Order: sequence, then C-alpha cells, then structure tokens
Amino acid sequence: MVLPDNVLFSDEAGDVFKYLMEDCNVHTVLRLPNGTFTPYSQGVKANVIFFQKGLKTENCWIYDCRTNIAGVTKKERPLTLGMFAEFEKCYGKDPNGQSKRKDLGEEGRFRMFSLSAIKDRAYNLDITWLKDENLEDPNSLPEPQVLASDAITELNACVDELQEILTLIEAEEVEEDVSHGAHRGHGGKNEK
Repeated sequence: MVLPDNVLFSDEAGDVFKYLMEDCNVHTVLRLPNGTFTPYSQGVKANVIFFQKGLKTENCWIYDCRTNIAGVTKKERPLTLGMFAEFEKCYGKDPNGQSKRKDLGEEGRFRMFSLSAIKDRAYNLDITWLKDENLEDPNSLPEPQVLASDAITELNACVDELQEILTLIEAEEVEEDVSHGAHRGHGGKNEK
C-alpha cells in the first residue's frame, strides 16, 4: 500500500496502525525517494507499506530510500529500478517479508524496530535515524532561483487543481439548476 507522509504520520494514523498491527504483520516500510511521483504530485513524500493479513506484527523494518539521496526528477534523475537494488537485497526473496534480515545500524538504511518500540511512539512510523546532510550543509542547498522556480511550479499545480475543483462545482450547480428548472416546469404541467 502506498501512503503519503501526511497520511502515514498524522495523529489519527497511530490508531489505524495499532489496529492494523494487531490484525496484520506490518513487516516493512519503504520510504520512497523525494520526487517519486513528479510531475504528477510534486513535493509529496510517500512510503510503501508491506503487510500480511492474519499475523500480528512483532517487528517492523524500515528502509530509508530518501535521506541523503538526490530527489527524483522527470528528466535529469528519473526513477529507475536500480534505485531499489539495495532495498530488494535487504528485503529478501520472501514476498511476505520473512527472509532473514540484518539491521544495518544507525549508519545504514535498513533498521528493525520492535512492536514495543513502535507502541512507545504511539504507533507513529515516522522513524528517522540517518543524519540529513543537506540540513547541515547550506552549500548543498539548491540555488535560490531553483527553489523559487520549484515553489512556483508547485503553486501553479495547486492553482490548476483548484481550478478543476471550481469547474466541477460550477458544473454541478448548473446541473442542479437545470434539474430544478425541469422539475418546476413539470410541476406546472400537472397543475393545469
């Protein structure tokens, strides 16, 4: 199941994951690279949740394919299968996440968290451990023009989506007006 960060880590998500972990083995979370859904949903950070129904969760493995990895772009750095080679190796051959796995420690991308550790976090799976080098080195940030251009692109996408919503609302209002007008006209014929 693919979920954006804002759904996965919201306050209500803890209740959902508590229930899910009692009924399913939520064995793996893959934090997808930034820009995975570009250009369709720019700026949306997403995760893939792997689970198996019928077993309770004992441990949850998290693979961070985001921190300190260049974001995905449509042209310069498109999403490729090679970006997930290390994850596939760590995940193992068993599709239900039951292959033998190794916690790569605080410097590695693949970590195991016990159910009790997750309970202590109120079932919030927003667990990070790698130091984000981009936050510490201001010289590694994109140029201001690039940041401004990215922001304008995202805002334009939002405006376009809002425009589509307005168009749908207006179409529904016209449809309702036509429907009500036809109903009133029909009622007048019955009265004669």
